[in-house]
Amino acid sequence: MREWRAATLLLALLWLPSATSAPQESLLWLLRDLPPLTIFEGEQKGQGVIDLLMPQLIASLPEYPQQMVRVNRARGMQMLREATFVCDPSLIMNKEREQWVTFSITAFRILSNGLVIRRSDHEQLAHFIQNGRIDLHALLDSGQEKVGVVAERSYGQQVDNLLSQAPEGAVNAHHGNDALGSLLQMQRLGRLRLLLGYWPEIRYQATQQGIDPQDLEFYPIQGTEKYQEIHIGCSKTAQGQQAIARINQALRKLREDRLVELYATWLEPGMRDAYRADARSYFQGLKDH
Repeated sequence: MREWRAATLLLALLWLPSATSAPQESLLWLLRDLPPLTIFEGEQKGQGVIDLLMPQLIASLPEYPQQMVRVNRARGMQMLREATFVCDPSLIMNKEREQWVTFSITAFRILSNGLVIRRSDHEQLAHFIQNGRIDLHALLDSGQEKVGVVAERSYGQQVDNLLSQAPEGAVNAHHGNDALGSLLQMQRLGRLRLLLGYWPEIRYQATQQGIDPQDLEFYPIQGTEKYQEIHIGCSKTAQGQQAIARINQALRKLREDRLVELYATWLEPGMRDAYRADARSYFQGLKDH
């Protein structure tokens, strides 16, 4: 009888939820207002590349409770450094960030950043332009111009290195939630002639600021690649690393068709087919990477 009771008690304990098991921690997705990847306001709200990707990405990770949180750049970077379960779906990889971020495989590629000037300033800056590209190194070293940048943004390892080595006063780093819009207004008023950024983003933000993009000129930077890779980055914790392994599985299914097309729609019509061909060739060459 005692043996029967003991067996019954053991079975009952096995069916009870474990007292030591904790609920699965939520994965927090950090979203920044970063057109054309994420758009928080305006007529195209929620229609950015990452905005349209997130439902599919979330659905591919059903084992995690997930929330999307809007943050500014500084707060997002701070949360990634902390021992919390957070991921950012639109990061550029660089050596500094690799110390505290676990990065995914390449999610998609974007046209590399360059320098934007007003057409009316072309003649004064023509000596820095060669074969349709601008010599950022010579421009910074000249001490004649200031380059406007968004504070704490990575523009890719090569450009980041040039900015970090620039003479004092050559870089105007602007903070704030609408840093790029403010820089565009400074440029419109003639307080700044050079602005570093991504052409689709600048075209979008210029329109929001009442500036005609046709009044601007965009120049790629000498020595940089045509495209930059965008990655998903999670906090460098055990949970973040596990999540990245699952995210990589999802990206292999989503990136070549879904993400390529989402980004292509934001390019000028004459650039779309070349981008599609380049992106698909790149991803097919990666195979399982």
